[in-house]
Amino acid sequence: MTMAPDREAFAYVGAFVDEMARAGVRHVCVAPGSRSTPLALTIANHPALRTWMHIDERSGAFFALGLARALGEPVALLCTSGTAAANFLPAVVEARSACVPLLVLTADRPPELRDVGAAQTIDQNRLFGAHAKWFVEVALPEATPDMLRYARTLAARAIAQTMATPAGPVHLNFPFREPLVPSPAGPPADLTADDARAWHGRADGAPWVKVTDSPPSLDWAMARQLAARLRSAERPLLVCGPQPDAALAAPLATLAESLGAPLLADPLSQLRWGAHGRASLIDRYDAALRHEPTVATLAPDLVLRMGGVPTSKTLAQYLQRHASVPLVVVDPARWPDPTLLADEMVHADPRQLCEQLLGVLKDERDTSSTNAEWLARWRQVNWAAGAALECYTDSLGEPFEGRALADIVAGLPAGATLFVSNSMPVRDLDAFASGDTRSIRVLANRGANGIDGVVSSALGAAAAARETGDGPLVLVIGDLALYHDMNGLLAAKLHSLDATVVVLNNDGGGIFSFLPQAAHATHFEQLFGTPHGLDFAPVAALYGAHYHRTHDSETLRRSVAEGIAGHGLHLVELRTDRSRNVVLHHEAWAAVAAALDLL
Repeated sequence: MTMAPDREAFAYVGAFVDEMARAGVRHVCVAPGSRSTPLALTIANHPALRTWMHIDERSGAFFALGLARALGEPVALLCTSGTAAANFLPAVVEARSACVPLLVLTADRPPELRDVGAAQTIDQNRLFGAHAKWFVEVALPEATPDMLRYARTLAARAIAQTMATPAGPVHLNFPFREPLVPSPAGPPADLTADDARAWHGRADGAPWVKVTDSPPSLDWAMARQLAARLRSAERPLLVCGPQPDAALAAPLATLAESLGAPLLADPLSQLRWGAHGRASLIDRYDAALRHEPTVATLAPDLVLRMGGVPTSKTLAQYLQRHASVPLVVVDPARWPDPTLLADEMVHADPRQLCEQLLGVLKDERDTSSTNAEWLARWRQVNWAAGAALECYTDSLGEPFEGRALADIVAGLPAGATLFVSNSMPVRDLDAFASGDTRSIRVLANRGANGIDGVVSSALGAAAAARETGDGPLVLVIGDLALYHDMNGLLAAKLHSLDATVVVLNNDGGGIFSFLPQAAHATHFEQLFGTPHGLDFAPVAALYGAHYHRTHDSETLRRSVAEGIAGHGLHLVELRTDRSRNVVLHHEAWAAVAAALDLL
């Protein structure tokens, strides 16, 4: 069967896109371009797909990343050929590092137009290298039943691969010949029933191929061995780093309580805030573990860590200080141990493992009373550190970035999503924000820890919150990260999103003032401080945002509350001094040390 190229593309791309929707994709972020026309038009016409247009490919890719991260489902993104595809790379890197399911679709010139000087043509084969879980150079469109089966199978397989443990990005590169606008074409009249199914898909609406992937679980013999190690420990310590599964909180908190073990909850662990058990929860460790006498007295004899690498460098140094202590790391498939201290790596789903361990421990002797003194000591330290931090920050009569994070979190309603930028905001959140029983989801791009694409990722999460009916989204971001992704603000206007963006503007890269580079005064500002002198009020006007300039904690809280209660995009700016910010942080740590000296 021979058809014109535009009719071949209609049937072939139609089969792929239809199967993409059947396999679970509901959202597609599309950047404009010519070579991607067959896919773009087919996607826009599909009733089960929501199209999110983005002019900037990099911002669009990070928007897709935030949407996929918040929804916990695959999101597709599409662009034309050439450097447009290269602009997807930073988001693809983050998606692979953070296990976020993305289906990356790039259009391309056909083979005969490659490497001959054709415009807007680069080598797109394996463009993202090791950062894509799977790459396919897709066959040129054909409308034969065999090739339609290929298109449907490819869609089902690619989407399943984005979600397979560990989740991540899959890259499909589609070459298209002109004409690029597909013309409608129906199947030949003499098709067999099986061949007709390739054109229309399965009649019951089911995917062409059902793919089953289950997270790894620990066999019961191994679970009993791990439970025995935990049960015999006199000073067990549980640590949960960044992870997306809100359902992990209850069994992990119960496990900690049953063991009488402190549970150190990273702000991105989905544990610090919520209605689960909180008797063992420790959230002031970053400040407390800066105090050397405390570190020396709080020596564990077994550490069980779940989730990604914790945000706190202080916590990492604490674990390195006690490097001889057995460390068990739990992760479904990766190896998240940059300290190289783990003596056991357990590849299992953390929530399933906690439930297994609770099942084993249920009929065993109660260890919580045995370890009561150990847990009580941690709770005493946690309380003292928290009280000292709150007393110190309440006494300040000037803006302080640490207090800003605490104030913002304290003003969030239950059901809100807090997206926090890398560098100082996520660290200040860890150190200064205490947890409580409100249900708050906290997200960040902590896979590769970059500051690029943060605005777009947060607005993608805002789009997800609107769909799921969750509460408001607040983004806390530094001035350099906001500048780096100002293009991303357009998404709020284009898609009528509600979001409050709080920019902590210290006129440069504040984190470098805490690093050894700060001692090199001659070139510090030029190479690391990077002052820019930007005023973000005109930026708000450019993108149609409500602008609030704040000067202290009271006006900050009021402006954030107004943004949460309002509609559209709100940009709240708090200006601070980089040098003074370092001094205030050190004073806060000194206040904590003084309180701990009294214990």
